[in-house]
Amino acid sequence: MKRQSALVVFSGGQDSTTCLFWALNHYEHVETVTFSYGQRHALEIEVAKTIAAEVGVKNHLLDMSLLGQLTENALTSDMDIEQEEGQVPNTFVDGRNHLFLSFAAVLAKQLGITDIVTGVCETDFSGYPDCRDSFVKSLNVTLNLAMDYHFVIQTPLMWLNKAETWALADELRQFDFVRQKTLTCYNGIVGSGCGHCPACRLRQAGLDKYLSQKKGN
Repeated sequence: MKRQSALVVFSGGQDSTTCLFWALNHYEHVETVTFSYGQRHALEIEVAKTIAAEVGVKNHLLDMSLLGQLTENALTSDMDIEQEEGQVPNTFVDGRNHLFLSFAAVLAKQLGITDIVTGVCETDFSGYPDCRDSFVKSLNVTLNLAMDYHFVIQTPLMWLNKAETWALADELRQFDFVRQKTLTCYNGIVGSGCGHCPACRLRQAGLDKYLSQKKGN
């Protein structure tokens, strides 16, 4: 049985697009919300709009440009992408998922939507603390208390690695769509990406593993 409605936190990347198709398979009504926060690969906003229009869901665009003024990182500036051993990469944006989910919740309440879908995961997550299951569960309780509203934050990818995320896209019959039309690359190249940035390497490693497993079966 499908639930009634969901709001997908949507960047147009592999994970959020897979979550969008997952939501379309589980809910009667789906909308998306995309955030403009001064990201270096601003093309993702256009990709998100295009994908949402193509699958026939409404896309809400929220201005979060203040975020880039609060924290220095490689996603909101032109600095080189780096990662010191034992540290999270400098692509980590402090508070991003906290703020995104909080603003998504405010929007969802106005739309009469209780379920918020996000593509965070604790498996292939580069050590980002705001991708952890414990954080999401904690914020879920806080949002319910803050607005006296019964939110449910859904994380369909939480315990999946990238190969399993590709498998889910395939199960949803959207493998080619996700492979060809999403933007994961930190350098703003749609599809296979630049092949060099951390996001592309993670995406490609997962794809190679999934295709190898599929061939073996």
